[in-house]
Amino acid sequence: MTTYRLKDAATLAEASYAAGRILKPKVLKSFDHDDVQAHLLEGNILLLPGSNSVRDYLKFNLRPLRLGNQRLIMSSDATERGASGTIWHQGFLHYSRLIFDWLKKEGVQPNFIIGHSLGAAATQILSKSYNAPAIGFAAPRPKKTSNRVVQDERCLLINRSDDIVPKLPGDFNHMGKATLITSETDKRFIAHSMKRYVAILDEAVQAQKLPDKWSG
Repeated sequence: MTTYRLKDAATLAEASYAAGRILKPKVLKSFDHDDVQAHLLEGNILLLPGSNSVRDYLKFNLRPLRLGNQRLIMSSDATERGASGTIWHQGFLHYSRLIFDWLKKEGVQPNFIIGHSLGAAATQILSKSYNAPAIGFAAPRPKKTSNRVVQDERCLLINRSDDIVPKLPGDFNHMGKATLITSETDKRFIAHSMKRYVAILDEAVQAQKLPDKWSG
C-alpha cells in the first residue's frame, strides 16, 4: 500500500509545472500532447499538473474543447458515461482518457495519483478507473451525479475556501472525500496556485482538519 504525506504530495504538485525540479522520486516518463501533461514517477506515481492561476484557468481550461463536431466549455452540461459507468463531465473525461491511453501504451498502472486544478479533475476520474489512492488539490467537480460511487473513498480532495475553481462546474460534484480548508494567516482574493495551498497545509494538518498522510 502506497502512503503519501500531504505536504510531500503538495510539494510534488507544485513542482509538476517544472518537472526538472523533481529530484525524488525520479521522473521516469512525461506526457505532453493536446494541452494534456502528465508525469510518471518512480514507484508508478502519476503526477498531473493543471493550471496554476485563475487567469490561466479561464484562458485555457474554460476555452471550448473540440470533441468531434461539438464545442464544449467547462460550464457545459455535456456528459458521458465512463468505463466504470459513472457519468462524468465530458471535457474532463476526454482529458483523462488521453492520460489513460498513454499509460496503457506504456504498460503502466499507477499506484498513487496526485493532481492540481485540471489535473485534480483527472485525478478523481483516474482514481476510480484504477482503484488507486489519490490526492487532488484545487479540484474542479467532474461527476454529474450527487450520489457516492464505488471506490470514491480512495480519493482525498483538498480545496481552499477562497479558491473559486473547486466550486466549478456548479451542476457537478466532487468524487471522494472533499475537504474545504481555510486559513487565519494566508487569506487571498485569488488562491488557486499550488504555492498558496502549500502555504496553509501544515496549518490545516495541525488543526486536525486534514490527516498528515493519505493511503486511501
